Amino acid sequence: MNKEIDLIVKGGIILCMDEEMRNLENYQIAIDEGKIIDIYPAESKEYIATKTLDASDCIVMPGLINAHTHLPMTYFRGLADDLPLEIWLNHYIWPLEAKILNRNFIYNASLHGAAEMLKNGITQIHDMYFDMLAIADACTKVGLRAIIGEALLDGNNSSPERFNELGNKMLELKQRYKDNPYVDFNLAPHSIYGCSRQTLEKCAQVAADTGILLHMHLSETKSEVEQCIKEHGLRPVFYLKDIGILDLPAVYAHGVWIDEEEIELLSEVPASIAICTESNLKLASGILPLAAYRKYKVNLCFATDGVASNNNLDILSEMDVTAKLHKVINNDPAFLPAVDIVRMATCDAAKALGISHKRGSLEIGKDADICILSLSELESQPLYNPYSHIVYALSSRNVRDVVVNGKIVLENGKLMQEDESALIATAKQQKEYILQQLAN
Repeated sequence: MNKEIDLIVKGGIILCMDEEMRNLENYQIAIDEGKIIDIYPAESKEYIATKTLDASDCIVMPGLINAHTHLPMTYFRGLADDLPLEIWLNHYIWPLEAKILNRNFIYNASLHGAAEMLKNGITQIHDMYFDMLAIADACTKVGLRAIIGEALLDGNNSSPERFNELGNKMLELKQRYKDNPYVDFNLAPHSIYGCSRQTLEKCAQVAADTGILLHMHLSETKSEVEQCIKEHGLRPVFYLKDIGILDLPAVYAHGVWIDEEEIELLSEVPASIAICTESNLKLASGILPLAAYRKYKVNLCFATDGVASNNNLDILSEMDVTAKLHKVINNDPAFLPAVDIVRMATCDAAKALGISHKRGSLEIGKDADICILSLSELESQPLYNPYSHIVYALSSRNVRDVVVNGKIVLENGKLMQEDESALIATAKQQKEYILQQLAN
C-alpha cells in the first residue's frame, strides 16, 4: 500500500551535501510534515503525494543560506552608492534610519527582501536590524527562514535597564515564536565601534547563560581596526577574547582586516566568518585573507550583507565572484574549488548558524529546504560538473523552484505566498516617501 505524503521531488541531479557528498540521479525525495522522510530510487512506488515537483533537467540541492543580512535595508538599494563605509553609514544610512524607521516601513521592506531571497534560491537568512517582530512576521508571511537579532548600537550610553532587558527580550521572543518553524532569534551587538565594552561584556554573559548565538560585524575596515588598537590597546579579535565573547558560538561578518595571529585564535574557538565579497568590494573596504582562513580551518560561509551596500541578494553571484577573485589573489586557478564553494553556501553555513542537525544538506530526517536550479536554458548546457556549474555558469535566473519547511514557496519562478507585483508597487511608493524625507 502506498504511503500518502505531502510532496515528492522527482528527477534531476540531487546534490545531498552530506558527509559522503552523494550525488544521486534517478532518485526521488519524499517530504511530509516539513521533513525529508526518504530519498529513494525513482522506480519505487512506495509513496503517493498530494503534490509532485518534476525536477527533470534540474539540479536539486539544499537551500542556500545567507549568513549575514540587513533585510529591511532593501528599500535603500542604490540610495547612497560610491561612498566609503564611514561616510555611507554616518552621513546617509544612520541619519535616514533615525528619521524614517517605523514598524510598517520595516515590515514592508522585509517582505520585499524576503521575497527576493527566495527568488535567489535562499531558504535561510541570518539577519541583524531593528524591530525583530516586524522582520519575523514578514519572513513568516513569505515563507523564508530567519534567525533574527536586533542590532545593538549604544556608543557609550548603555543604561542598566537596557542591560537587564537584553537576555530577557531574546528568551521572550523565542518563547513567543517557539511554534513558528520559520523564525528564531539571537543576540546581535553591532560592532566593536558601535558598542561599549560594558555592552559587549553583557552580551557575552547573556550568550554564555542562554546558549544564544552571537552575530556581529568584525574588522570590516582598516580604520575600524586602527580605532580598536588606539582605544583598547588590542587588535579586534584579541579585544573580543579579553571581553569573553570569543569563546562563545558566533558568526562574524566581514573579517577583512584580520591578521594571521588573529585567524589562528579564531580557529581555536566556535567562530565562523560570513564572507561579504561584493559589499566589501563595492565599499572598497578590502579583501579578506581567505587563504589564511582556510589554512587554519576557520569555518567560512557566504553573505550578501544589506542591499544598500551590495546591491543585490544573490548568493550565487557571491560564490562566483569570491571564487574567481581569490584565485587571482593567490595566483592559483586550483585555489578554492567549486565543490568547496558550494559547501560553504550550504552545510558550512548551517554549521555557522548551529543548525547542521536540521539543515544544510538533503538527508532523511532533516528539514525539507530545497533549491531547484533549471538546466533548460542555453547557459545551462552542456553540463559536466554540477558544482562548477552552480558556481561559474548558473545565476539567480536559473532558480526555478524553492521549497521551505516542505512547502513550495517558489514554483516555476513565481512566488506562491506573496504577490510580486504588489511588492514592486509598494517599493515604488516607499521610494517617494524616502525622497520626501531626504528633502526635508
